[in-house]
Amino acid sequence: MIRRATINDLKYILDIYNFYVMNSVSSFDTSIRTVEGGEKWFNEHDDKYPIIVYEDNDIEGWASLSKWASHDGYIGTVELSIYVKHDSKGKQIGKKLFESIIKKAKELNYHCIISRITEGNEVSRKMHENYGFTYIGVMKEVGKKFDKYLDVHLYQYIIE
Repeated sequence: MIRRATINDLKYILDIYNFYVMNSVSSFDTSIRTVEGGEKWFNEHDDKYPIIVYEDNDIEGWASLSKWASHDGYIGTVELSIYVKHDSKGKQIGKKLFESIIKKAKELNYHCIISRITEGNEVSRKMHENYGFTYIGVMKEVGKKFDKYLDVHLYQYIIE
């Protein structure tokens, strides 16, 4: 079941996220995010910038729409994030979250969704392409993790 996240879900959201922090380049965070530290991020998400979770007895994945930039002119643009529990892959959870969060962006009348995908994350790139996102460019070596500078690829979805 997909539903809106509550503050009670934060620990589980962070458990999923922190696995990727420590074991992948999906996030450029380099240290575990605590519940206390995660509360600020969570509280920046409201009806306008939702966080949703996929729950099947446990929280197995989450997705969010976040403010793209602080300038008022970017009000119609959001950034998409999706993370699935590492041992829940192959259950189509990412697909379900992707469909739900795009539907939510349409309901909220956003015009543009942006995703930043780190070099090497082919699963995410393929999923974005399958859902009609357009590759719009690369930012060369803008992030560093595990002692390596990495490119970040930008994908965009214009909501008609």
